[in-house]
Amino acid sequence: MKKLLIGTALSLAVMSSAAMAQDAVSACLITKTDTNPFFVKMKEGAEAKAQELGVTLKAFAGKVDGDHETQVAAIETCIADGAKGILIAASDTSAIVQSVQKARDAGLLVIALDTPLNPIDSADATFATDNFLAGELIGKWAAGKLGAETANAKIAMLDLAVSQPSVDVLRDQGFLTGFGIDVGDANKWGDESDPSIVGHDVTSGNEEGGRKAMENLLAKDPMINVVYTINEPSAAGAYEALKSIGREKDVTIVSVDGGCPGVANVKDGVIGATSQQYPLQMAALGVEAIKAWADSGTKPTPTEGKDFFDTGVKLVTDQPVAGVDSIDTTEGAKLCWG
Repeated sequence: MKKLLIGTALSLAVMSSAAMAQDAVSACLITKTDTNPFFVKMKEGAEAKAQELGVTLKAFAGKVDGDHETQVAAIETCIADGAKGILIAASDTSAIVQSVQKARDAGLLVIALDTPLNPIDSADATFATDNFLAGELIGKWAAGKLGAETANAKIAMLDLAVSQPSVDVLRDQGFLTGFGIDVGDANKWGDESDPSIVGHDVTSGNEEGGRKAMENLLAKDPMINVVYTINEPSAAGAYEALKSIGREKDVTIVSVDGGCPGVANVKDGVIGATSQQYPLQMAALGVEAIKAWADSGTKPTPTEGKDFFDTGVKLVTDQPVAGVDSIDTTEGAKLCWG
């Protein structure tokens, strides 16, 4: 009798463990890379919220920015593993749509983080910075800083990738709009006819890419005086290229990210102004949304008047200009990440 009771208890324990494993909520985070500080911090935010909510999180990343194939393979793995949802910062916002649809057809909630898919409703929801506004803020700031010299601007545009993912286009076109330049087709960069634009080059969102892109554009016009950069690592690379020819003091560099190294670079004068975004919040909200989907089948709703959930943006600079709201680097350092 005693053996029977022990056997029954063991059987119930095994059944209980199996039931808990079956009921456990699992989620996937897929980022562009695992080296960019922005995505490192995004992963930290997702992991912290997952631990808080009892969600099992698996993280995947491309080998480099633009590694679409690795992201496709990660989606396939998440579907096969029975995940309840996927958070993805897509490298190719159009090409990934087919794989995202496959995941949604399998019952997964798919949320785009930072980078909206193309079209944006290819994902169930998007948690992101208003990337157009982020670009517009640094464009307005740069125009305000130059003042009357805006008419003599020679602008280098250091973008992300030739595939032009949505985040790339939105920041680029936002900057040009803020600066007062006609963008042509708002859905792509590179077709502008304004003579103040020296050219566009791509950086892969890293320091080495920023340095090479800056060198290429300086070869076209060594008197560039304004540099737009897709993010702060590429801005750091651009600065090194300018420094190598003694032009680091008389060129205005603007960027987007608001990471702690970037805010420090604003304070040190490497970057004139940066638009600060908040990856921890994006990731945490995404994990919360997957948990809610698993528990009750509810989907997140966008910010009123927008087709995505806006996680906020602030301009960080120690050289404020009239008409452009900003915070200084002391405040930016309190809010930074990385």
